[in-house]
Amino acid sequence: MHCIRRPARVSAVCHCCRKPSEEKELTWRPQFLPVDHPQVQSGKVGVLIVNLGTPDAPEPGPVRRYLAEFLSDRRVVEIPPIAWQPILRGIILNTRPRKSAHAYSQVWTDEGSPLAVITRNQAEAMQTALGSGVMVDWAMRYGTPSIGDRIEALMKAGCERILLAPLYPQYSGATTATVVDKAADKLRTMRWQAALRTLPPYHDDPAYIEALSSDLNRQLNGLDFQPEVMLLSFHGMPQRTLELGDPYHCHCRKTARLLEAVMARPGLRFRTTFQSRFGRAKWLEPATDAVIAEEAKAGTKRMVIAAPGFSADCLETLEELAMQGRDQFIDAGGDKFAALSCLNTSAAGLEMLEKLLRRELSGWIND
Repeated sequence: MHCIRRPARVSAVCHCCRKPSEEKELTWRPQFLPVDHPQVQSGKVGVLIVNLGTPDAPEPGPVRRYLAEFLSDRRVVEIPPIAWQPILRGIILNTRPRKSAHAYSQVWTDEGSPLAVITRNQAEAMQTALGSGVMVDWAMRYGTPSIGDRIEALMKAGCERILLAPLYPQYSGATTATVVDKAADKLRTMRWQAALRTLPPYHDDPAYIEALSSDLNRQLNGLDFQPEVMLLSFHGMPQRTLELGDPYHCHCRKTARLLEAVMARPGLRFRTTFQSRFGRAKWLEPATDAVIAEEAKAGTKRMVIAAPGFSADCLETLEELAMQGRDQFIDAGGDKFAALSCLNTSAAGLEMLEKLLRRELSGWIND
């Protein structure tokens, strides 16, 4: 032992070695303090908000690096690497980056990637809401800032307890689980690990359903037309994920059912669809693009589309739904089309997020 009794307060050096400043009853023995004792921070609580990821720029090179990381994740593509990697490296990464870079360029802002900008703004808003007793940071599962780097930064700042908050309302092994995997990869390399909690999926949480209902109704009330049908479009997953026991499909369906009931808009017909199909495998159905064309051809003239599975607008909502979706609908005979925004940093969205975080921080902070 370096001192007679452990001091009661946290300091910038470790608990057992700190020289007391006011506790006169303690006997300090400087001869026992190692000369090269490291300075440390400790005793703080952190929150790390995480979303999917984005390239660093809307250019083929950064997009290629992003796609290489994303599509090499064994939870995202479950084909054995010996069969998948030659396809990925030999074909996909030589053809898709240029096309994807063009799509990203359609939605890129002066501040950067919409997903990164919104996620950063959400984290900053949560820092203000939660106060100085919590350190809030953000990361991307693929790309930068990385989960590992931000966990390390939080620990260096003194966070011994960290709430990992993947902003995926519906659980999937390809989303929530891979965030936890990445955090574990970092902790595996650390001698001093933080205690970790993970924000659970919140697909049926009353706070989430109410936030969606409030914000979507607000947007609907601001339209200059009355829609006939509202598509609730969730990101697609291969059909085999459902067959293997992934709850994602059920979570999406429950969100849609609860949201329709709470929104209570007579005369508005709801349909649940799945977007962003990739490859030849069978994906969850019905497909968003197919339903858009089907509705228009069947005589639907006024359509709105929302993406309740996305916590922030991104390429899939701003380009795939808002741009491609509109073109598909109009080309197939539709007249009025609107893609509604995600919760983003809306008042309803931030109130919900604060409520969820405070709940999971219970016992770590004083409400």
